[in-house]
Amino acid sequence: MVAPVEQRELNIGETFVGTVQPLRTSTVGSPVEGRVVEFLVNEGDAVKAEAPLARLRTTSLDIQLAAAKAELTLRRQQLAELENGTRPEEIDQAQARMEAAKALMDFAQSRLKRTQSLFERNVASQDELQDQASAAEAAAKTYADRKLAWELAVQGPRMEQIEQARAQVAVQEETIRRLEDDIAEHTIRSPFNGYVTAEHTEVGQWISKGDPVADVVEISSVDVEVMVLETYLSQLEPGTEARVEISAIPGADWLGKVAAVVPQADVRSRSFPVKIRLENRPLPSGMMLKPGMFARVTLPVGNRRPALLVPKDALVLGKATVVYIAADNPRAPGQKAAGPVAVELGAAMKGLVEVRGPLKPGDLVVVEGNEGLFPGRDLQIVGPSTPSAPQASDKTKEDHLAPKSAGAKSSPPAAQAKQ
Repeated sequence: MVAPVEQRELNIGETFVGTVQPLRTSTVGSPVEGRVVEFLVNEGDAVKAEAPLARLRTTSLDIQLAAAKAELTLRRQQLAELENGTRPEEIDQAQARMEAAKALMDFAQSRLKRTQSLFERNVASQDELQDQASAAEAAAKTYADRKLAWELAVQGPRMEQIEQARAQVAVQEETIRRLEDDIAEHTIRSPFNGYVTAEHTEVGQWISKGDPVADVVEISSVDVEVMVLETYLSQLEPGTEARVEISAIPGADWLGKVAAVVPQADVRSRSFPVKIRLENRPLPSGMMLKPGMFARVTLPVGNRRPALLVPKDALVLGKATVVYIAADNPRAPGQKAAGPVAVELGAAMKGLVEVRGPLKPGDLVVVEGNEGLFPGRDLQIVGPSTPSAPQASDKTKEDHLAPKSAGAKSSPPAAQAKQ
């Protein structure tokens, strides 16, 4: 794909110095007190979200949890016993006891009648009559008790008893959940993906609730904070593109966007903090951009002037930034060949980058397929070339440019270059 070099009016741009800052910083504290038995990270380690940083001693809690689980088993068995009702064997047993008690009651009543008859004929004494009356009364009460027990066995447990047992099980389950949560809090975890930048404890140390354990920073994206004079604020808004140079990474140009304009000025300088968001790039040793790095940021503010603009994807970044133009092919008159042009970068706007070099408006620059180009390689231009803004899906190149063998892709729907 190729696209034409455009000439537009844009702000001259002003350069501001700033510092790379992490996207998020957290001093991870302990939610409980205890003795550190494991400290699992070192400064500089990469950590994932919820990865353990340190563990505290939990022996007493483990014992309590084991006892609570045993108690829960007991209460569940008691509930099951109530829900299953009375066993048939128990009902038969209660019925047999009731029938035996009835037989004893009938026998006692019969003896009482016989003794009453003897007493009326002056054969039995008053004491004998009273003894038989007492025995008959006791047998009747025993029968009534055994009958009631049989009826209860047939009916089974009351619904209130079952509900009470269920409530006891629920209470014990919550007790176990509380103990498990207490044990989980004795493992201090990372709140997000990032890197450990400081250690605040060690194995064997006693820490109190709230004491710091480690510092973790997230740098998958970073912010460059610069102080911008109040006179320029009207020209900035979230999403405004900015070019960033990192002194520690020479030869690399980064394109970011204004993430925020902090609405609180330094009253001495009348400058406002402005944060430029950059997508970081991984390296074998970590991330390329690190907090604390010195940065220079060019923002599109100030007076306007004419400038040459090319799509971001036309840039081939390395020690020197170049673009490939569709130049006349000396070996084949009327045909095109790849011609490298060294450029310097300026301000950025809406997917386009200002370039300074031996280019002129209307020159066709290669925006797709330029990774494998070399000077003089034949090109075949197919179709008309028209300028346009890049597609919104080109997020990575919109956010930053880091050094590599070729520029990332954008998508001005222009003509196509076949190699």
